[in-house]
Amino acid sequence: MFRKNYILMLLCLAVLAVGCKKELKPGEGAAAVVQPAQVYYTQFSLFQEQNRFRTTNYRKGQLIPINTPVALLSLNSDDAVLRVEPSGQLITIENVQKFTKDEMPIAFSKIAGTSKVDLNQFTAAERESILAGQVKKDMSKKAVLAAIGYPPQHVTPSLDSDDWTYWSNLFNRFVVKFKNGKVDNIVE
Repeated sequence: MFRKNYILMLLCLAVLAVGCKKELKPGEGAAAVVQPAQVYYTQFSLFQEQNRFRTTNYRKGQLIPINTPVALLSLNSDDAVLRVEPSGQLITIENVQKFTKDEMPIAFSKIAGTSKVDLNQFTAAERESILAGQVKKDMSKKAVLAAIGYPPQHVTPSLDSDDWTYWSNLFNRFVVKFKNGKVDNIVE
């Protein structure tokens, strides 16, 4: 099993190395090649429950703010284990590929990058919402990505769409509606 996961990881990294990666915003320095033990930074404010973060991106649990330093301890085809710095808390990222449509290295590179996200590119109101992991009216699409991350691709296949669907929890969805590239409404 280890050999299979190792080979899968090498193949995924090879694909990334030749430029076949998907859009990795909001962090311009998103990790193209995943390296264990390197320090990464969260690329959006995410929530974890019971030391787990699912890539379906539920919006409940303990907040881990954007730009939090994390160390990658392991990565395989289904999950990654991170150590949150400086607390030492371990978090397992579970990739739910049927919803993200991403292999684990791509999913990881959307969550953690080698550079911090430059929060100065956002308005003061956007920065406040980003750090709180919240979406509010008039935020840009880029600010929404920094605040709450990527919507699952099976219901929001393109970030060019004006409706992004997220899950508050296992049972409840909400839709961020954009008009002219800014949040116009949030429908729960």
